[in-house]
Amino acid sequence: MIEDSYDVVIVGSGPGGATMAWKLAQTGKRILLVERGDYLKRERQNWDTQEVFAKARYQVDETWTSSNGETFKPGLHYFVGGNSKVYGAVLLRLRAEDFGAVRHPDGIAPAWPVGYDEFEPYYQAAEELFEVRGARGEDPTEPPYTKPYKHPAIRHEPRIQKLADDWAREGLHPFHLPMGALLDQDETGAATPGSALLRCDPFDGYPSLTNGKADAQVICVDPALKAHPNLTLLKNATVQRFVTDASGRTVTAIETAIEGRTHLLRGDVVVIACGALSSALLLLRSASAAHPDGLANRSGQVGRNYMRHNNATVLAISREPNPTEFQKTLGLNDFYHAHDKSPLNPFEFPLGHIQMVGKSDGTQIEVEGLPPFLQWLPEKPFDWIARHSIDFWLTSEDLPKPENRIFYRGGKVHLDLTQSNMDGHRHLREMLRTICDRAGIHPHLMDRSLYLGKDTPIGGTAHQAGTLRFGEDPSTSVLDRDCRAHEIDNLYVTDASFFPSIGAVNPTLTIIANALRVADRIAQRITSTTEATAPSPEPA
Repeated sequence: MIEDSYDVVIVGSGPGGATMAWKLAQTGKRILLVERGDYLKRERQNWDTQEVFAKARYQVDETWTSSNGETFKPGLHYFVGGNSKVYGAVLLRLRAEDFGAVRHPDGIAPAWPVGYDEFEPYYQAAEELFEVRGARGEDPTEPPYTKPYKHPAIRHEPRIQKLADDWAREGLHPFHLPMGALLDQDETGAATPGSALLRCDPFDGYPSLTNGKADAQVICVDPALKAHPNLTLLKNATVQRFVTDASGRTVTAIETAIEGRTHLLRGDVVVIACGALSSALLLLRSASAAHPDGLANRSGQVGRNYMRHNNATVLAISREPNPTEFQKTLGLNDFYHAHDKSPLNPFEFPLGHIQMVGKSDGTQIEVEGLPPFLQWLPEKPFDWIARHSIDFWLTSEDLPKPENRIFYRGGKVHLDLTQSNMDGHRHLREMLRTICDRAGIHPHLMDRSLYLGKDTPIGGTAHQAGTLRFGEDPSTSVLDRDCRAHEIDNLYVTDASFFPSIGAVNPTLTIIANALRVADRIAQRITSTTEATAPSPEPA
């Protein structure tokens, strides 16, 4: 039964909200987790390329407007577990240097108000919670750590191992990607009979039909619900706006649409974790007399400083067949930093991160069309290309510009986005092309646009961050160092909207680590209140 009042209400069940719910449920307090969607249905279409990519079966059916006036469908997913239901599950820490100011050709990525040292124990806890498979000591940019990974890295299959060996002979440092992939391996690297994950193509960008992906639902929501009756999950509930008291300092009610009716939910503490874009929109919808420009928006920064990485997925063609089944095991960070810290990067600014991505199949290639360098072929050999494909994901940092923002205009969602820092991204692509040529791979790269989300431009809404950044100065930030809104005493945020800069790795592990960090602050707050009001024990 859904009651009116809780100790903590968490809005959004992606990695930030689900991790918060998992942690706070252990306090014994009454916790409500609100999710806009339902459980993603386990069905054959989970692994159907045409359904997942070409038809965008699991993507939201919404239409937004871009800065150039064109409409598009955002790459969002409203399910228990949020976007993690279809994420690639690479769980990398930000580099220690990413917490400081980093200079790029287009400007400086600002420093964080909290350093890597404060995050390190929470990164360790996040890796253990999400059952990360990895290997320490291979990645030359890896930040300091206190423990090895809980599970060994997922082994490369022969063609990827050959690529790793070829690159190592060229002086590069390929490493095993740290993966939230629930693969139990035998001595050959094959999946054991009881493994939740199989070695198969439908993983990266697909829902996991076997629950073999360490997503927020599988790791946090379901186990916490089973173990803690004080945690309640409310599905198919859309939070419309927050209501505050007359002073505007405290959220007193959460207007929520359930089956066509508006309900008022209440929590002593409220946590937003809807994703950087949706969280900012929620605060903007919560404008009032006390907050005329949107809740917690006296700084004017709500919705601004949007970042999403400069991402690209590319296909290269191996001169020999690539029969790899689970390809996403290898990463490369030799060009991550500027030349002084990444000697193989010839430039005085960072380029970014390279990793393997899910294996292309003939259907994906046919939908996307042949690249110009293959148009001369008399037939369309989509399956032949897929058999020889080796696929990469490239990530470069973009910068938090105030004009890159999400907002409402005339009741419709607008996302203004001007690409920044593309020099580094172009150079990273050229470095990949060059090192492929030295490893038995044709030096041509074909863009795989569908992987980033149907009908979205480069980057789309993947890796969304930065719309509610945290900082010490309330005039330039929305949240304080503990991710509590400067202007609202009981409102916290634990998705990637708190990021002041984004680095060049997937933000998910940092979201999880930060949720654990903020959960400690909230747990202390809600338990100390009880302890302060509880009667003293009788003397023995």
